[in-house]
Amino acid sequence: MTVHMNGSASNRPARAGLALGAALVSAMLCTPATAAAPEEAGKGPGAAATTPAHAERACPVVYFDLGETLVHTADDGSTTYLPGAASYLRNLRGRHIRVGLITNVPPSWGTTDAERAARLRTEVDATWRGPVPFAWADFGDRIRTPRTEAERKPSPVLWQRAKDDSAGCRVVYQAETAQEVSVASSLGFVSYQVGRPKRPVFLPAGLVELLGRRHG
Repeated sequence: MTVHMNGSASNRPARAGLALGAALVSAMLCTPATAAAPEEAGKGPGAAATTPAHAERACPVVYFDLGETLVHTADDGSTTYLPGAASYLRNLRGRHIRVGLITNVPPSWGTTDAERAARLRTEVDATWRGPVPFAWADFGDRIRTPRTEAERKPSPVLWQRAKDDSAGCRVVYQAETAQEVSVASSLGFVSYQVGRPKRPVFLPAGLVELLGRRHG
């Protein structure tokens, strides 16, 4: 299966999303990944936390593009993890951070997300050449795919569906293209363009965990 990336030029919303990601990374570099969650002012460890009714639930949920973000399809058609992707997913799993996919596949692959996700898994697994299989179990039922051609990215529909299905949790989106990062940012995702020079390949897992402790 060949997974194509969606190329585009950077625009202002994309730069804003990247600037946010860079700022968050900068802040996290000074914060140990194992740091304890901050207690509310004036409360001891056993005190009950209170959350404003309008606040975003902590969670968070990290969504990814698939092709050229987590996996790479070589010229011979074989598919493998991109460098660092498998270990990054393991790190998120170890921190109990939920993950999902927002990816374009042919709408004809099924009438539901579950059916299209099953076909996607079949296609990827048929060409997989990595030493360990792709971690499908991590993504559960959080694989969002287009129901029609009109819903294909960069249409905002898939991101909006993912956000609506995340039960008010803070949502993160990571992809290799500025255009997708821009759309996700415009819908309220904390978005991060992966694989940029002189930056972490992915948004550091410790930072994602910290985001989940802060309410919007």
